[in-house]
Amino acid sequence: MEFDLTPIFARYEALRLEADKIFAKLAEQFPDCVKCQKGCDSCCYALFDLSLVEAMYINQAFSEAFDYGAKRSEILTRASDIDRKLTRLKRDLYKEEKEGRDKEELMREAAKLRMPCPLLSEEKTCLLYDKRPITCRVYGIPTIIGQKAHVCGLSAFEPGQNYPTLKLDKIQAQLESLSHDIATTIKSRFTELDQVYVPISMALLTHYDEQYLGIGPKKED
Repeated sequence: MEFDLTPIFARYEALRLEADKIFAKLAEQFPDCVKCQKGCDSCCYALFDLSLVEAMYINQAFSEAFDYGAKRSEILTRASDIDRKLTRLKRDLYKEEKEGRDKEELMREAAKLRMPCPLLSEEKTCLLYDKRPITCRVYGIPTIIGQKAHVCGLSAFEPGQNYPTLKLDKIQAQLESLSHDIATTIKSRFTELDQVYVPISMALLTHYDEQYLGIGPKKED
């Protein structure tokens, strides 16, 4: 592929650094409330999707760290198994919504579901810790997105109290902008490429090649 995404990835890393600084500040202000520590893997079971820029970034980091060998195959096998389960889960939730179940109620149920990240090692550590997504980095502090507050269930932040809160909507908007810049840079023919969200499992499994990204003229059948 003849395009350079380094400048866009550098801007993503800068955004990620901002999130790290906010987490560190809150952890310093509320040391008794932030319970994140080595060996805790609570956030490694949370279900969430990645924007295009984060998905491509984690895919590249994975390829650089595990370019071949048994470990790469082991992780990809785990990712494939997890992704099949997630696909069935999303299909079932969609079916229930179509059958009349309240969407908000379904989302609350989905938020309680737990599934291990394919990058979670047997030692309960992240195999790409330094490259982990922003959601993983801020999991232990109060956040808000779509006017809904979230906090790790293991933290000691008390319900009803007023704490500094990270507004994920702002970060999400910047991730969307970076994803749009990728689509523009590579001149993708897919007009909605920057709006594609995938779980980490799919981000690891995907080949972000010219066909997937819609680069060049459409091939004739």
